[in-house]
Amino acid sequence: MITASVALALTAPGQTAAMSVFIDPLIRELGISRTVVSTAYMFGSLSGALVMPFLGRLIDRHGPRRVMIAIGACFGAILIVASGVTEVFGLTAAFIGLRVGGQGALNLVATTTVAIYVHRRRGFAIGLSSAIGTAGISLAPVLLERLIVELGWREVWVLEGVVVLALVVPLALFLLPKVPPDPPREPAPELGGKRAAQLPEVDWTLREALRTGMFWTVAGGVGACSLVGTALTFHLVSLLGERGLSPAEAAATFIPQTLAGLIASFALGWAADHIGDRLLIISTMVVLAGATLGAGWLHPGWTTVAYGLALGTCMNGVRTLEAVAFPRCFGLRHLGSIRGAVHSMTVGASSLGPLALALGRSMADSYRPALLVLCLLPAAVMLAGAIVEHPPPVPPGRPPVA
Repeated sequence: MITASVALALTAPGQTAAMSVFIDPLIRELGISRTVVSTAYMFGSLSGALVMPFLGRLIDRHGPRRVMIAIGACFGAILIVASGVTEVFGLTAAFIGLRVGGQGALNLVATTTVAIYVHRRRGFAIGLSSAIGTAGISLAPVLLERLIVELGWREVWVLEGVVVLALVVPLALFLLPKVPPDPPREPAPELGGKRAAQLPEVDWTLREALRTGMFWTVAGGVGACSLVGTALTFHLVSLLGERGLSPAEAAATFIPQTLAGLIASFALGWAADHIGDRLLIISTMVVLAGATLGAGWLHPGWTTVAYGLALGTCMNGVRTLEAVAFPRCFGLRHLGSIRGAVHSMTVGASSLGPLALALGRSMADSYRPALLVLCLLPAAVMLAGAIVEHPPPVPPGRPPVA
């Protein structure tokens, strides 16, 4: 739990929340436009989408411990090297490394670790580690914004790299057990008349999971949150500046996001042990739609706080929900491959968000028209959540366990 929480928090340098405070300094020093930076960021995120399925298979084959050690070492080194970029091609390469290493690889192995090692009260365990980790991610922009002012963005990237190397690698090496425990197959205790958190009778393969509506509904919810949330966060200063907020006030919205993220991670983790996945997906999408609309109509004051609370709730809640839903639906043996495929879609979706919002802003006199279009994504997932069915205990075509 300690290792996964710290590793998740230290994905911050590759997450859009922390990256957002670097964007304007990068634009000023490198002399490039916001659309060019968004395009470079898109290529970085798309590269992460290509790597995630391969990484998921590595987790299934070698276990979270070895994979986390390798990823932590590589990610820390990438941050240090990225501090030397001088032009757009170097910046694109830096974005590739940061997004693959932080938002993709370290994020995937950190959240999968808890699902593999913890078998009882898995929802609560994932919610707890997610709450701690995402609190670090959400608070990072406030600290980094001050450090950039005092030290400069290059020096801050070096500092982040040193912290990742000093914490992630030793924790994974010395705290994670070398061999995960075998998952129990006896029926889970009944809660509220339903067997919550019971593993399926047979572990599903990725190919079998891809044939279910639940896989695509959960993946769609995570992808919608990733695309919309990345877009809103990447252009945070400009987006909220249009609504009358200063850069410091815009960065301060991460404080209510952190508070809401903590509550949502705990609440969704607990609820996932007691309530069906479909209701949780629909609820999360309702909050995401509200946050998307709110970004275009908020004003300095309580509406800004409400916006931060809503965005933090859906962004952190859906991460916990996905980490709990897939073990319950498809088992643990191929969990890395299944979650790797979803993270590939998620990273790909995040690559499109900033560019889509930047293009929408360039074609209108405000962000509002683009935000209205983005609201269609959570609406579509709500509809899917209302009609999808939970997968059976055994994949179709396979005999049941005797």
